Amino acid sequence: MEKTGLHHNDGLCARHWHALDDKRIQCDLCPRECVLKEGQRGYCFVRQNMGHQLRLTAYGHTSGLAVDPIEKKPLYHFYPGSSVLSFGTAGCNLGCSFCQNWNLSKSRDLDVSSQSASPERIAQTALSHGCKSVAFTYNEPLIFLEYAVDTARVCHEKGLSTAAVTAGYVKPGPRKEFFKHIDAANVDLKAFTEKFYKKNCSASLQPVLDTLLYLKNETPVWLEITTLIIPGENDSHKEINSMCQWIAKNLGPSVPLHFSAFHPDWKMTHHPRTPLRTLTQAREIARKNSINFVYIGNVHEDNGSVTYCPQCQEKLIIRDWRTGIAQNLNQNAECLKCESKCPGKF
Repeated sequence: MEKTGLHHNDGLCARHWHALDDKRIQCDLCPRECVLKEGQRGYCFVRQNMGHQLRLTAYGHTSGLAVDPIEKKPLYHFYPGSSVLSFGTAGCNLGCSFCQNWNLSKSRDLDVSSQSASPERIAQTALSHGCKSVAFTYNEPLIFLEYAVDTARVCHEKGLSTAAVTAGYVKPGPRKEFFKHIDAANVDLKAFTEKFYKKNCSASLQPVLDTLLYLKNETPVWLEITTLIIPGENDSHKEINSMCQWIAKNLGPSVPLHFSAFHPDWKMTHHPRTPLRTLTQAREIARKNSINFVYIGNVHEDNGSVTYCPQCQEKLIIRDWRTGIAQNLNQNAECLKCESKCPGKF
């Protein structure tokens, strides 16, 4: 039995839960299936049992609004060179010990998302700053699903696109509802072993793979993937090769893959930063597995952010954060040299 709770405007409603016989309730948003007594919050912190109903305590409140280049998400094939309005809340439904945004995702204080921001205000702010889209990011947007969906609806009414930066750890019902309103997604594929997800994220890999398959096969959402490479944890050639083989076989060669450098943070300060060589080797492995668009992030590497034509190796999009972005594409997003189509939304 799923209940809707209160109206969105009160800032407290939630969906995807059911009541249990002992007066507790169970959240059905993600695979954790938190069972909550009166007053208890879920693992994510922002979904709470209040009055025997599940409420989204973060609705209408953000940790702040920021105008970013869309490439910062990172999304490299979704309106390259455009601006995006980014926002998030507090909390997360994963427990990543290496979290690079831990001050928001691990917060247990709603004061970090104390800035009031209605869906209408968010969309209007994006328009007033010349943004092409709005991104749900900084922390896991699936945990504030109702807020994100309402915001996405308003954005689409005003001609704005929507993007989500997500770990993809969600159950099928809410996954379908959420991504119905999303135009582009970058999914954090943390690693490619259950061991890593259990040890470092207090989660599991399979639901994330299910989300990737769903996005690619059952939606029009533009999809990109990011993997943070952590020395000694998920950087073995064997694991990276297995991941790239899976991506190529199940998602196809045209899904952009970003390998990002780790820096010591949160509870993993004892690990070293990711060497550039580790990232370039990961890129080589991906390319050997016929993945056409592979990028390197969080470190400087001359060609790490260049989009190459898979047919003729022409530089299609050259990204330089000092001088901007140059595109060697025609109006149909085709290579100026060989006329091969560059996949994405342009």
